[in-house]
Amino acid sequence: MNYRHITFAVAFVFGSMAASASAEPRAVVELFTSQGCSSCPAADKLLGELSRDPSLMTMSLAVDYWDYLGWKDTLALHGHSDRQRAYAEARGDREVYTPQVVINGVVHALGSDKSAIEKAIAQTRRNPATLSLPLTMSVADGKVTVKLPDAQGEKHNGEVWLCPVTSKVVVQIGRGENHDRMLTYHNVVRGWIKLGDWNGNAATYSVALSDIPKGGYSLKDIDRLDVVVQSGAAKKPGLMLGAASIGCCASPSN
Repeated sequence: MNYRHITFAVAFVFGSMAASASAEPRAVVELFTSQGCSSCPAADKLLGELSRDPSLMTMSLAVDYWDYLGWKDTLALHGHSDRQRAYAEARGDREVYTPQVVINGVVHALGSDKSAIEKAIAQTRRNPATLSLPLTMSVADGKVTVKLPDAQGEKHNGEVWLCPVTSKVVVQIGRGENHDRMLTYHNVVRGWIKLGDWNGNAATYSVALSDIPKGGYSLKDIDRLDVVVQSGAAKKPGLMLGAASIGCCASPSN
């Protein structure tokens, strides 16, 4: 098949050690992918290539709606399927498929089409509010802290989300369209933790590292923490207003 498509009507840091990061990325690239989709490996490989660009925050979001085809995606979260549907509802186009990328929260493209992704990045950058918020984040004393400044000019509202990320996961696919293939997934998002709402005023958010692991992973599986500030709400996500990443929490041997 050319791509998987479905339409919906609606649809390393502990103790006294510390690290900090501030960044103003050019784009947040979310790839909705599935181990059960034969057209997804090309997009997964491209995401790995894009991940080498320091101006891009790339995120792999495995969905679960193809599990019925014979292989249960080992990295999928149902929340990723809900997020993809919410994006389609917010855009009003009902376009939900794999592999699909969503750029800066507002434009989608085929996940294996590099030129379309670059075009979408350029398109979203025409909005001066795109990733205009210079947030900072740090890890120290057993917690993650995110600081947001006052908005400059027009006030924006949004939500602040923390994502634990595993930089590389290799999976042997046992059944389905990709059976017997060994596939590599890059910057796999393991969950979404809401730090709070933002109303345009300076604010600080924090969460204990011990509170981050949920489900089938632990801190030793996490190489990176991403934070995004996104306009709208989880049920109707919008433009990415700010984003930053920091290395955490696996030991160097991992």
